[in-house]
Amino acid sequence: MPALPHLKHWPAAPAMHDEAHFGDRVVRCFEQRARSVHALLEQAAQQHPDREALVSGERRETWRSLAAVAGCTATGLQIQGVQRGDRVLLLLNNGAEFVIAACALAKLGAVAVPLSVRSAAPEIEYVAAQSGAMLAISEDKLEPLLPAGLARLLASGFAGLATDPANAAPPLPALVDEEDTAVILYTSGTTGRPKGAMLTHFNIVHSAMHYQACMALGASDRSLVAVPLSHVTGLVAQMHTMLLCAGTLVLLDSFKAGAFLQLAAREKITHTLMVPAMYRLCLLQDNFAAHDLSAWRVGAYGGAPMAPATIAALATALPALTLLNCYGATETTSPATVMPVGGTTVHPESVGVAVPCGELRVVDGEGCVLPASQTGEIHIGGPMVVKGYWNNPQATAENFTAGFWHSGDLGCIDEDGFVQVLDRIKDVINRGGYKVFSSEVEAVLVQHPAVVEAAIVSYACPMLGERVMAFVSVKASVMTSATEDDLKAFCAQRLADYKVPERWSLQSEPLPRNANGKLMKRPLRDMAGAGA
Repeated sequence: MPALPHLKHWPAAPAMHDEAHFGDRVVRCFEQRARSVHALLEQAAQQHPDREALVSGERRETWRSLAAVAGCTATGLQIQGVQRGDRVLLLLNNGAEFVIAACALAKLGAVAVPLSVRSAAPEIEYVAAQSGAMLAISEDKLEPLLPAGLARLLASGFAGLATDPANAAPPLPALVDEEDTAVILYTSGTTGRPKGAMLTHFNIVHSAMHYQACMALGASDRSLVAVPLSHVTGLVAQMHTMLLCAGTLVLLDSFKAGAFLQLAAREKITHTLMVPAMYRLCLLQDNFAAHDLSAWRVGAYGGAPMAPATIAALATALPALTLLNCYGATETTSPATVMPVGGTTVHPESVGVAVPCGELRVVDGEGCVLPASQTGEIHIGGPMVVKGYWNNPQATAENFTAGFWHSGDLGCIDEDGFVQVLDRIKDVINRGGYKVFSSEVEAVLVQHPAVVEAAIVSYACPMLGERVMAFVSVKASVMTSATEDDLKAFCAQRLADYKVPERWSLQSEPLPRNANGKLMKRPLRDMAGAGA
């Protein structure tokens, strides 16, 4: 196994070796691992039967009871015809039903296809048809969105599967291969139709092990899920990781800073993974200091850089909280990098180093690997990289090369293995030949005390090609005092003149985000193009 610079940052990682997978891939793998998602649940129930597994509203389950409920539910689903390899839509909120359904499907060797509860009917219809789903498990109120002809099991009836006497004898777990697809997650579809990334048992187990090893997670950890379980972060980074650790999964139906703080304090939360804006919104709560958050030890984040001011404020308010940046995607089953403990303040511009079994490369436009610290597209390899897109060989061929996924992100990796993501390739603004990284300008703007969040996009210019526009959400209390001139002067002191935004849109409302909390730039580009 070749020596790679990132491995020195993970001295406590489990033993690894190289294995062949998915045909022509040779990847570094953990030698000792569970061979299926269901095996994670079985192991937790056997080793920690009486530990609390799940908290959802007033409902609490131990690992023993969760395994029993999932088993009876699996029998009920099997009676309804669900078999190994069948695709089942999950149109469920963050609740016990989602976790139980996912565990039951894993036991049967069926494939879960989670969807956001904010999906529109055409989106659901497309995914149902493209995945070939044979059943949908849905919130009752969302039934009208389901396509005609698709069998459905509503949440009100789904709960009864676990208490039906006919389901008392759970079926034996399906004999799945670890390369079998366990979950299909559809990408956001920013270019064309969404693609269904096939997350295998092999991918999920390795990703959960990466989180466990890199964040030193164990059975005493309590993870608060404030992002949708239908997204790779809530599903893998939290649900599957707590299955592996036999920790406790605490569910929040939807993120509201006040409700989050109350639940985190009441349940003595130790672990979270959210976007930086969520941490900032918590800090903005007037009663933040009134909540006992002393148990909170790991605050992971991803999707955007965290402003130095937010890092400093959290360090002051919660000195026991360790902030860890993570970088990944649906196609990498969540983590490709994690910031080593102690690295956030030393490398605030970095998203961390590659996870133990991961391998990141930076390539030029011809696909040639670049040396350290040079900028190019980041390609990601490892056992967590999905085998491709469901029923879409063309998209698979276009986005994967020899097991490496093309991220579409511009970045660089220094000699010590620290990765810096500069921008999405499509988000780089070409202003008269000068390149402007939107993430750099956004990182400067969020340092301003009046700014909650910012997004930088381009607008067309007949002379320069593109110019820079800023959409800024400011604190409502200072809306009248924060002006474009103030923010422009703030940027001018910290950025080259060609990077300073020339158009501005200030608002007190949050910027548009999708159901997973990720900033949506497409509508902002449309507004900029229309002269907003």
